[in-house]
Amino acid sequence: MTDYVPPKVWTWDKESGGRFANINRPIAGLTHDKDLPVGKHPFQLYSLGTPNGVKVTVLLEELLAAGHSGAEYDAWLINIGAGDQFSSGFVGVNPNSKIPALVDHSTNPTTRLFESGAMMIYLAEKFGAFLPTDHHARTEALCWLFWQMGSAPFLGGGFGHFYAYAPTKQEYPINRYAMEVKRQLDVLDKHLAEHEYMAGPEYSIADMAIWPWYGALALGLLYEAGEFLDVASYTNVIRWTKQIGARPAVKRGRMVNRVYGDPASQLHERHDASDFDTRTQDKIGKSA
Repeated sequence: MTDYVPPKVWTWDKESGGRFANINRPIAGLTHDKDLPVGKHPFQLYSLGTPNGVKVTVLLEELLAAGHSGAEYDAWLINIGAGDQFSSGFVGVNPNSKIPALVDHSTNPTTRLFESGAMMIYLAEKFGAFLPTDHHARTEALCWLFWQMGSAPFLGGGFGHFYAYAPTKQEYPINRYAMEVKRQLDVLDKHLAEHEYMAGPEYSIADMAIWPWYGALALGLLYEAGEFLDVASYTNVIRWTKQIGARPAVKRGRMVNRVYGDPASQLHERHDASDFDTRTQDKIGKSA
């Protein structure tokens, strides 16, 4: 492989970018006019069952399980492969054109939310749940939440892209990002050796944010990289991962807007709690 010499001025090569080349572009904004649907519940979520989407659906399901009926929501599927995130309606909620996007219709005027971490803080504060009230525990939870927001791009956009999605396998970027991901797993493993949850003894939004990314990785479910990264060696992360994954609300949240895997685990859209029993793909048999 020859060394790459960057040009003086970078120009966009539409054919470059691997698996997601058709939706990646160097400009922001809408590509077509289309309003977002609006259901009957206070919260309208526009998302996909990726790790960032799962964070929010897990929190919403946990809030409902804890008795916060005001957290009822409609979850609409955003097909990023088809460019749904570039519609005028979606861009109006999230100018960054990334899932998830959330609208709170219980406020006047309505409140738009983008960035999953911001949604989690907003929901936790609105309902007074899953964010410790003790000063030190709250600060710890927020620190770990923002750790996830800052760290996961190295896992997804870095390691995941070059290991699983890039058009060619290249040793240098894979090694560079594998080293960083293993460092992050070690950070988590050492912390969880001394704490039941990320913020201590109390389950919080920090756990819900980290689990869809690093929990899936620890179980070997992300990028088919479990053996490559020796995830089995991070025993404290695995203990925590299984503990979180056993929660009924987490199991439900993981199903929402999911479009891959076992059809029984896919609930493409969620508009009522009963949908988990009646509207999974194994029951309705329709493709995304």
